[in-house]
Amino acid sequence: AYGYAVFPTVGKGGIFIGGAYGAGRVYEQGRISGTATLVKVSVGFQLGGQAFSEIIFFQNEHAYNKFTNENFEFDGSLSAVVITAAAQAQAGTQGQSAGASLGPATGTQAEITYTKGMAVFIHTLGGLMYEASVGGQKFSFEPIN
Repeated sequence: AYGYAVFPTVGKGGIFIGGAYGAGRVYEQGRISGTATLVKVSVGFQLGGQAFSEIIFFQNEHAYNKFTNENFEFDGSLSAVVITAAAQAQAGTQGQSAGASLGPATGTQAEITYTKGMAVFIHTLGGLMYEASVGGQKFSFEPIN
């Protein structure tokens, strides 16, 4: 990968209106290039809260530049998370994806391909959340000088 963004802990919660927030670092060719925040607002059937880690890999310089300069993405998602087991499906401007995770004890990872130059991995840390919602997600990037 040309670069990646790591969000060690993202907190998410909602009752009909939901939100998520996380902070992390962005790397370009192995060096820290800046910090980033993830903010998501959603509306629809949702109840509960969860925490997860997220890492986004950028396949090439174009994908990296798109993430650091074009910060907004709409998405619609359906997911259910119980403790460290998760299943989700997502369709958005970055493409469609579906996945399942049984938490850290599985020891295996399915082969993932890049969609529009980006590959996203989410690891559920815990919580209880049911969701069928539509929302917007924004990543804000702040370069390190």
